[in-house]
Amino acid sequence: MLTTSEILKKVRELEIKSKKLTSDLFTGEYHSAFKGKGMSFKEVREYTHGDDIRFIDWNVSARLGHPYSKVFEEERELNVMLLVDISASATFGTVYGRKKDIITEMAAVLSFSAINNGDKIGVIFYSDEVEAYIPPKKGRQHALYIVRKLLTEESNHKGTLVSNALKFFRNSTRQKSIAFILSDFLDANYEDALKVTAKKHDVIGIKVYDKMDLELPRIGLVQVRDSESRVTKWVDTNSAYVRQRYQQEFFRVTEYSTNVFKKAGCALLHVRTGDDYVKVLQRFFVSRNR
Repeated sequence: MLTTSEILKKVRELEIKSKKLTSDLFTGEYHSAFKGKGMSFKEVREYTHGDDIRFIDWNVSARLGHPYSKVFEEERELNVMLLVDISASATFGTVYGRKKDIITEMAAVLSFSAINNGDKIGVIFYSDEVEAYIPPKKGRQHALYIVRKLLTEESNHKGTLVSNALKFFRNSTRQKSIAFILSDFLDANYEDALKVTAKKHDVIGIKVYDKMDLELPRIGLVQVRDSESRVTKWVDTNSAYVRQRYQQEFFRVTEYSTNVFKKAGCALLHVRTGDDYVKVLQRFFVSRNR
């Protein structure tokens, strides 16, 4: 359990790192990747070469004896929600740290990206049920509050039910929003919930996995316990068959989530602990711009 001083130190470190990444890398990409509600009229100014003639205000031009153009600006404000998996499996990790640590960093970066662009940001923490809800708001203090909760929020529940988080999101959010689901997606039966949610909202999944989720090391006969089901069993990791079945199960779960997101028309990013998640996010933002 982190002490108050340790939490404050980590909040500050994450703020500095997130702000640097946001200002250096994501400001333009994030802004372009997620469009606002539309365009609203701002002002009329004297026509200059290159202005679109469709936006000439003929009434003003006739009255003043010079051509004048209407100027529009983007109605920027967006509603961004982070659906953050805090189930037991998220606390596993062997390379950089826990999957939860990577999720926390990415959620902090997305929070500051939203705040810097004048958008609202909120969070839904979930396991097999919704654990906590932070309604969307603007401002640096709100982003810092989110970071503190990302560092400290824990669950007494062990399982993962993405469908419950999506249902809560739909019921709590009336306006069209952007939703990032940050999880290892060790779950099933959320296909219908995702399809329904994606009809109104822009949903992006970020699947975080560890090297050992994919490959079982050869360390002999070991006793293992499933962090979510709590089932304990002995596993012979020297067995090629056991290691192959273990890997096949990872690919099966990954293929399921990939297909579910594809059918719903949603993007799913894959981030391995220890890899550069910044590049993954940046590539996604750039691809959205195109």
